[in-house]
Amino acid sequence: MCSFLNFQADSLVVCEVDESLKEKLKKFRFRKETNNAAILMKIDMQQQLVVLEQEYEDVSLDELRNELPERQPRFMVYSYRYQHADGRVSYPLCFIFSSPVGCRPEQQMMYAGSKNHLVQAAELTKVFETRNPEDLSEAWLKDKLSFFR
Repeated sequence: MCSFLNFQADSLVVCEVDESLKEKLKKFRFRKETNNAAILMKIDMQQQLVVLEQEYEDVSLDELRNELPERQPRFMVYSYRYQHADGRVSYPLCFIFSSPVGCRPEQQMMYAGSKNHLVQAAELTKVFETRNPEDLSEAWLKDKLSFFR
């Protein structure tokens, strides 16, 4: 029974994804630029819709961290220029869910319940979460990406 409940929780969709945001995410996946870039998303609580909040070009995770609200969750897709130990360079797309301690419980539930649907809509595989936005740094991301060769 537990696996059934987990399956239900994983497929729960609290909020739909705005159609224009889906298009933007699709274009972002196939971007040709080689700089770090990000799409920051939030939930419009009235419409119960995941919407674009802001786009960033040539941005570090440290700079993005400073853009996040202190007590509100956010989703972001981050295109990162990743230098491997052997010298290769790749550009992984990372989905990051930031849900700081101290968020209102109903906000946390809406974001957590919408995360998997958004990840599927964006067709992403590198999915990371943090409860402490202070964690968001290049060192943190490199550590997370070290599991992907």
